[in-house]
Amino acid sequence: MQVQEDVRPGIAFGPFRLYPAERLLVRDGEPMQIGGRALDLLICLTEKPGKIVGKRELIHRAWPNLTVEESSLRFHIVNLRKALGDGQPGTRYITNVSGRGYCFVAPVAAAVGANTPRIIEIHSKPQAAVNNAVAHDLPRRLDHIFGRDDAIAQIARQLQQKRFVTIHGPGGIGKTTVAIAVAHLLVQHFDGHICFLDLGTISDASLVASSLASSLGLTAVMSDSVPAVIEYLRERRLLVIFDCCEHVIDAVAELAERLYQEAPRVSILATSRERLRVEGESAIQLAALDNPPLQSVLSAAEIDRFAATRLFADRAAAAFVDDQISDQDAEVIADICRKLDGNALAIELVAGQVSKYGLQETSSLLDGKLGILLRGRRTAVPRHQTLKATVEWSYQLLDEAQKSLLQRLSIFVGSFSADDAEAVGTTDDDDRDVLTSLEALVEKSLVVVLRGAGSVRYRLLDSTKAYANEKLMAETDPMALKRRHAGHIVRLLQKRRSENLPPTSARAENRLLLGDVIAALQWSFSSDGDRDLAPILAAGATSLFISLSMLNECRRWCEKALAILPSTNDTAKTALVLNAALGHSLMLTEGNRDRARMAMERALELAESLDDKPNQFRLLCRMHMYFRRTGEISMLVPIARRLESLGNALGDPAALSAAHTLLSVGYHLIGDQLTAQSHIDVVLHLKEYEKVQPSHYAFHRSPYIASARCQWLLGYPEQARTMASRLEDADNSPDAVTYCIALIWGATVFQWLRDWKRVDGFAKRVIVHARDHSLRPYLMVGLAIEGETLLADGQLNAGLALLKSSVANLHSEQYELYIPRFEGSMARALLKQGRGDEARALIDSTIERIQQDGDYFEMPELLRIKGKVMAYQKDMDGAREAFSSAIDLADRQGALAWRLRAAMSNLRLLKGTAEVHTALSDLEATYNRFTEGFDTPDLVDAKTLLSRYSSALAQS
Repeated sequence: MQVQEDVRPGIAFGPFRLYPAERLLVRDGEPMQIGGRALDLLICLTEKPGKIVGKRELIHRAWPNLTVEESSLRFHIVNLRKALGDGQPGTRYITNVSGRGYCFVAPVAAAVGANTPRIIEIHSKPQAAVNNAVAHDLPRRLDHIFGRDDAIAQIARQLQQKRFVTIHGPGGIGKTTVAIAVAHLLVQHFDGHICFLDLGTISDASLVASSLASSLGLTAVMSDSVPAVIEYLRERRLLVIFDCCEHVIDAVAELAERLYQEAPRVSILATSRERLRVEGESAIQLAALDNPPLQSVLSAAEIDRFAATRLFADRAAAAFVDDQISDQDAEVIADICRKLDGNALAIELVAGQVSKYGLQETSSLLDGKLGILLRGRRTAVPRHQTLKATVEWSYQLLDEAQKSLLQRLSIFVGSFSADDAEAVGTTDDDDRDVLTSLEALVEKSLVVVLRGAGSVRYRLLDSTKAYANEKLMAETDPMALKRRHAGHIVRLLQKRRSENLPPTSARAENRLLLGDVIAALQWSFSSDGDRDLAPILAAGATSLFISLSMLNECRRWCEKALAILPSTNDTAKTALVLNAALGHSLMLTEGNRDRARMAMERALELAESLDDKPNQFRLLCRMHMYFRRTGEISMLVPIARRLESLGNALGDPAALSAAHTLLSVGYHLIGDQLTAQSHIDVVLHLKEYEKVQPSHYAFHRSPYIASARCQWLLGYPEQARTMASRLEDADNSPDAVTYCIALIWGATVFQWLRDWKRVDGFAKRVIVHARDHSLRPYLMVGLAIEGETLLADGQLNAGLALLKSSVANLHSEQYELYIPRFEGSMARALLKQGRGDEARALIDSTIERIQQDGDYFEMPELLRIKGKVMAYQKDMDGAREAFSSAIDLADRQGALAWRLRAAMSNLRLLKGTAEVHTALSDLEATYNRFTEGFDTPDLVDAKTLLSRYSSALAQS
């Protein structure tokens, strides 16, 4: 029996080591004196690193069976922070999440005692280099910006020095223009990694973090996206621009503060009408454009001395004869700019009217309107009154058609197209020329043109939108317009679904539409909404939410829609879409639970009743994934056979390729390796996997993922090594989930080859990638593989602890696929520690659980492990039976590699018995069936055994 290692499993963070079982906290090797309550709180928080632990849970843990006030909890948290030195420069361990609880935010590691100094990062930081350039979608810089050079340079310097700058000032002052100019100035400084988030398109503050996650390309499936965003950005160098924060300022302030505290290489630039007032913020108030002094007389030659007059002259240039401004014109311009307090938007709006009314008349009209509107709310700041006066004045100069259209356009949350304007700008009884009115609004600077790659969109500036919406509510019944807006969004979503755009393009288009989709959903499900339209709208929005990885939003609206959707033939198609999306989102947010399966099964029933073959195919692909995750392997081949039949009926090579790939996966997992490889060969011949988009039939997987494992099992270790090496490259996997699967299956091959350095590399990639994309089950698998590398390194306690916690988490997610392998590794480790009874109980439980479902490809190896445990327990007959069963099952599976291992174990068991000759002959025959890979560990071991036993038997 081996002597158990003198190690203590614990947790490491910063200079600290925490040993919960011993209730011991050590700093730099020295025990620390810390109160019992504080220690209980620390243990509780470190058990869930990166997660919010509620106040009730913390109180229950530190004061079991007692009723205490939250003030006691705060007192002990404060003392704990002091003991840890939390809050000192560069040091952050525990953060308060307002209204919810506390979170342990430092990187946490599995630590063992002094005899095993290696530490394995459990919450390792992402690699410093940005893997993929952020698609920053930075708006174009204006060609002519007046009077802002100094401000742009100052803000750029401050941003580089302080990392966090808020540009604040009244509406229309030019904050966004300056922010965009700063970003363009710093493009090279940030190596092009700039993320511009237009919050004007978001009406719900709870969507700020998920919108940032979506813009960064994260698969944020949690209800709270902040931890995923923080973890992704923790070591990345990036400029994040939050534009137009005032209406969601609390959410932005909280997120920006956490980014500043926990992502030290991220810089933050915000624009808002007020400061965020959080830690790290450097606030710069953007002043009004420089105006001529009140008592001065401005000549034409002096127009360019002041930014406000330069801007006015530039925007009104078309009104002047031969582009010449007289001294008299210059004085009128100066007077107008003074009245407008140097507000850039107001100046542009007024300058836009000069060509129609002339300079002098424009000034006179402005005087009249200002005289009325300045008698407004006394608490409003003067600049806000002035801007409202300017919008009001411009509005009064519109004809009725233009006024009506401006009001109607205020219904849009974000930008809109000309088609969108036409859709809401008319009614069934009104066929007015919307495009002509839209063009007039653009000319009058009330609507802004946004020119992109091959497209033109429009938007209302915030102040104009607010004013127009106020008019809309006061002068009309907005319900009809909201209904029309919601109906238009339905049609847009239906069109988007039929376009089958590439994923990148689809996400970009969907981000533009997101704000209006949510606004339409909120209205349609409200008491004043349209209950008939609401489920149809929710169904149309599902593909948008899934595309943007907003799975909790998808689930929420699907559940709302299904709760009010009547069950009739007319609603079957809508119910199909809603149930399918609900099942998909539940599977990825709540785990592999019955609710997800039932939703997908209901959707499949509806698809079959409607003879909707494409949706049947999509749903069966998702159910194949569901049953893989739950470990119900016997379900896979029947589902894949149905997919093959549907693929033939559809006549689509992509569908056939998907069906054969999933057939190969099913046969591989039940242990029929020859049949699995035959289906892989069909896929390789079709070559459809090279060009299919991930969203096509809800499926995308390279055949090499399964083929690498099949090749090793069939007895071709060199081919398996070559294929598995290809899986390490992220460029070979088009989406986050597929890449995680490829890494996990590739790691398995290198584990079988006992190339633990490569296994460790694959595991670390899985951990980083899964954490970046909030794929918790794959993160647990990656950590379990890391645990196996610890076992291979001889760190048995640490490896077992990491495997045990990971397997427990996988069980809680009902993600069973990889658990038998991990339990086999745990049983071998327990045996090495001399814990034979525990190893026997574990391996028996694993085998019994698998046998309840049917065949499994790793069963020969699990039977071999059981035989080794029984031999340790001196149950020689039981061990012989287990090895014999392993050999027989390996033969039936065509798994020559498993047969070789079982034959070696059998030979060692039968040493000194009359049966050793038969066992030796069997191993020799098995070895001779191999044609390659003779330098791989298993074949080297087999050759050594054959030589040793042959010599020993010859001498005897």
